[in-house]
Amino acid sequence: MANGQYCNRIARCESPAPVDGKLALMTHDAVDPALVPQRTLYTGARMPAIGLGTFGSDHVSADEIAAAVKGAAEVGYRHFDCASVYGNEAQIGPVFEDIVCRGIPRRELWIVSKLWNDKHAEEDVIPSCRKSLADLRLDYLDVYLVHWPFPNFHPPGCDVTSRSPAARPYIHADFMKTWRQMEKLVDLGLVKHIGTSNMTVPKLELLLRDARIKPAVNEMELHPHFQQPELFEFVRSNGIQPVGYCPIGSPNRPERDRTPEDTVDIEDPVIAGIARRVGVHPAVICLKWAVQRGQTPIPLSSKRRNYLANLQGVVSDPLTTEDMRAIAAIDKRCRLIKGQVFLWKAGQTWEDLWDLEGVIEQ
Repeated sequence: MANGQYCNRIARCESPAPVDGKLALMTHDAVDPALVPQRTLYTGARMPAIGLGTFGSDHVSADEIAAAVKGAAEVGYRHFDCASVYGNEAQIGPVFEDIVCRGIPRRELWIVSKLWNDKHAEEDVIPSCRKSLADLRLDYLDVYLVHWPFPNFHPPGCDVTSRSPAARPYIHADFMKTWRQMEKLVDLGLVKHIGTSNMTVPKLELLLRDARIKPAVNEMELHPHFQQPELFEFVRSNGIQPVGYCPIGSPNRPERDRTPEDTVDIEDPVIAGIARRVGVHPAVICLKWAVQRGQTPIPLSSKRRNYLANLQGVVSDPLTTEDMRAIAAIDKRCRLIKGQVFLWKAGQTWEDLWDLEGVIEQ
């Protein structure tokens, strides 16, 4: 077992008795998880089409994130997007253990974690995954992602001008060494699926050419003002599920991640107008659009009223064809998470990370 000290307790809790016909964990206003749309991965596994993000950044503590995970499970969430670099997996782990013992079988949860940039070395991949499993108190992950394709470390909370002296560009041969270890995680039964994050079409083309186990998921920035149609269609046409971070435009991201040209999705007149007609917050419209378009948004909110409203919005009446067409027309190609800290030589701009000309920058 990957995490034997927890597996026996979880195994005993896999089939909890209902209380008055309902699982003990669920609240009176919970959304039935069976109503949440599902994505079918190329393996046949089914992934809830909305998840709860767990990146608290500078403004939400680890304990607050853990409380949000507990509350979100109580109102119907089953998909949770975690990462070692978020610094809160050890706080979230006891929550996962508790919710399984209080009524949600592990097999009904969809839990994701990610390999951070300083753990790309072949000897670090499997131990890093085991550490996340131990912290999260799990025996397996549903998905384990390579968080960024660059092995360029930077300390959490650093300024965007920070640079690693050992930074280097994407080198496919090196990435494949990391990927082979990711594949071993599947072979070992520690993860069900592996995937990528913050990739580009040229990088994914090489990975798909050389992988023994192809990525099941690609996590990418996706919101109405940054729709990434080329990458979105590429991953879907190759049997990879697109998962969208910053799905409402990350209005609470740190100042260090803001630039003057950034736009605000939830203030867009089209989004705001649809929200007024439907009677919901503009953020809910962004999420409804995402799910109907075919991506899986992973919004973070630590406030119960917000994460419940987000889930309720996804299972309520769909947006109209006209709404979807109007939102498709407001793409401003506005990338919010630019990744400047991963640049590897002087004189570069953040665009060099994203292969905008269809060629991997060296």
